[in-house]
This record gives sequence, C-alpha cells and structure tokens, in this order.
Amino acid sequence: MRADARKNRDRLLAVAGAVITEEGVDASLRDIARRAGVGLATVLRHFPTREALLDALLRTRFDELAEEAAELETSSSPGDALVSWLRDFVGCAHDYRGVTETMMAAIEDPQSALHASCVAMRGAGTRLLARAQAEGAARTDIDGTDVFALAGALAWLGDQPASAQRADHLFDVVVSAIVTSGGSSRPGRDRRPRARS
Repeated sequence: MRADARKNRDRLLAVAGAVITEEGVDASLRDIARRAGVGLATVLRHFPTREALLDALLRTRFDELAEEAAELETSSSPGDALVSWLRDFVGCAHDYRGVTETMMAAIEDPQSALHASCVAMRGAGTRLLARAQAEGAARTDIDGTDVFALAGALAWLGDQPASAQRADHLFDVVVSAIVTSGGSSRPGRDRRPRARS
C-alpha cells in the first residue's frame, strides 16, 4: 500500500473509532467520511462493508488482548489472570457502543469479516480459563464459549443507561461465579480497561 493510501486509511480508522464510540456501530459511513474530510467512495474503497471497518478497528485491540493473555499466563496467578483479562475484554467491547451484538453474531458466521478476530479472541480467553480450571481456580462446568458470552453480556450491560452505574458490581458478581479460588472475586477493581490505541 502506498504511503498516502496508508495515511488515508489510518485517518479513516481514527475518525471511525471516534464516531463509533460516540454513536455506536450503526453510525453512518457517510458521516464517518464527512468527518474524515473524504468522500464516501474513499471509505468504501478501503472498507467495502461496515463489518470490514469494524474488523479493522477491532483487530488491533484483539491482537493486544491476545498478547496480554499470553503475558498474564506467566505473570499472574491463574484466577487473577483470567479476571484481569476479562475486565480488559469487557472494556474493549464497551469502547465501541453496540459492537457486542455484532461480535456475538460474527463468531457464529464464518462468512463474517469479524469471524476470525472473534474466534481468536475467544481462544485467548479459553486458554486462560483452561489454565485456571487446571489449577482449581475456576469452575469446570463452563468453557470458552460460555466465558465469551458472559463477557459480551457484561459489555452490553455497560452500554445500557439503566445498568451502567452497576457495571462494576455486576462484573464482580459474574466473576465470583466463574473464579472459585486462586483469585479474588474483586481483583482489578481499580484497574481501568486499557485505552484504545
């Protein structure tokens, strides 16, 4: 990709991230183009579908979360690693309002542009869960699909005005049902999700 084309693409991603954070995943591509100072055709040339744009936005964060999972495997106890990673995953999903429903649909649809990223994200969480289960730090009657669904539900709750103020409490309740020992039910309470790149 030429340097000017890459610069345009990076600018579009930055603007799209801001717009989707403000307006949610149904934000108008035309509005994104206008705010980026380009025509809609330019947006569509780089990102032919809304899902392609979301995939580009989320892939970087998902890659960071996968790297974080690998780091946590060696730097934290199994229970604490799982809880810390879940908190950051929920924060990531919450960054882009409305993305949770899209992610949940994409993981079941191999044709979705988001499918591979979502599967990789679920895999990172599954490895942390399996490690915690092997150490007796997490219940054994759940799997990575369950954890992905619970994390998605927590992100969705954080998007709802009526429950947003209770999001941290609800996170703790859900985590206490997953982590059985080897990690507090409240680790990372004052740790905020990483800022989006």
